[in-house]
Amino acid sequence: MKNLINHITAVAASEGENVSVVGDTYRIVMSGSQTGGDYALIDMLIPPNGGPGPHAHKYIQETFYVLDGEIEVKTKEKTYTVTKGGCVNIPKGGLVHQFKNVSDEVAHMLCVVTPAGMEDMFKAIGVPVEPGKFLPPPEMTAEKLGKFKAIAEQYGQELFPPDYFG
Repeated sequence: MKNLINHITAVAASEGENVSVVGDTYRIVMSGSQTGGDYALIDMLIPPNGGPGPHAHKYIQETFYVLDGEIEVKTKEKTYTVTKGGCVNIPKGGLVHQFKNVSDEVAHMLCVVTPAGMEDMFKAIGVPVEPGKFLPPPEMTAEKLGKFKAIAEQYGQELFPPDYFG
């Protein structure tokens, strides 16, 4: 898709939708509707032990830049620890991965997804929340997991069981 937006877009610190996704708080800073679908920028606050379960996205590249704290990114092959100022890239191709805040402090990171679209999945799965506030993770019943999987599949995501990495 060709980006037809040819003007500067500025977003204030108070703008952007905030959603609670599995207990994390994500602020959609720049959505695909603002970038012609080229990318989305998401500001993520991850509480201790927070982060999504194992998942994959074949057609989306995801890059995390850690502003504060520490996250652990896990794949079948390796576990990466990324701290303040560090960056990790999840390439297109469907690599199963997950990230988790393994520290006792809130981790803060920016996430860029290309192309855009994952932010729409977050809005569909998540619950609106006040900026900087955390909701407890939802109880993952079979019904809730089925609903999440169905929504995720609509956005090119595949979810895996929590014990996928053993």
